[in-house]
Amino acid sequence: MFNEFNVVDIFDVKNTGNILSRDIKQNSGSTPYLCASSENNGVSSYISYDKRYLENGGCIFIGGKTFVVSYQENDFYSNDSHNLILSLKGKNGKTKSTQLYLATCVHKSLNHKYSWGDSISNKKIQKDTISLPSKSNHPEFSSMEILISAIQKLVIKDVAQYADQKIATHKKVVKSGAEMI
Repeated sequence: MFNEFNVVDIFDVKNTGNILSRDIKQNSGSTPYLCASSENNGVSSYISYDKRYLENGGCIFIGGKTFVVSYQENDFYSNDSHNLILSLKGKNGKTKSTQLYLATCVHKSLNHKYSWGDSISNKKIQKDTISLPSKSNHPEFSSMEILISAIQKLVIKDVAQYADQKIATHKKVVKSGAEMI
């Protein structure tokens, strides 16, 4: 069963810092520098910068102007104070798999509302709801974890089958080439 939950009942919401690209040195370090891009999980570079602007990982990142939603496992820097961080409240559901599921739920529940011309903000998200699997009117994190785990296993199985097919095809080509000699 799915229920609607207020975003602010599930997450602590805050704006990110604002580090302008002109103020950084591209590829100067090992900490991700995020922009609101859907490519490369929002990472535009890896930088070294003032630790006071470092954002904690293990959160959902929303590109404020573009409504790109991603899970950020590691600590990072952000390029724009219009970007949002959603940090899961409580101790339950803080696994990578659950956070990936939650990021998808946030995107699917809210992407129809926000665009470049009507961007999300900390003020707007305070009134938003997201649809989540639930049990007894509480988010059911265990089912989120199980579903993501099952999807990962299916993807691994498909990749293994693809690789086996490529190897078999390669062996046929090599064998037919050897028979021609």
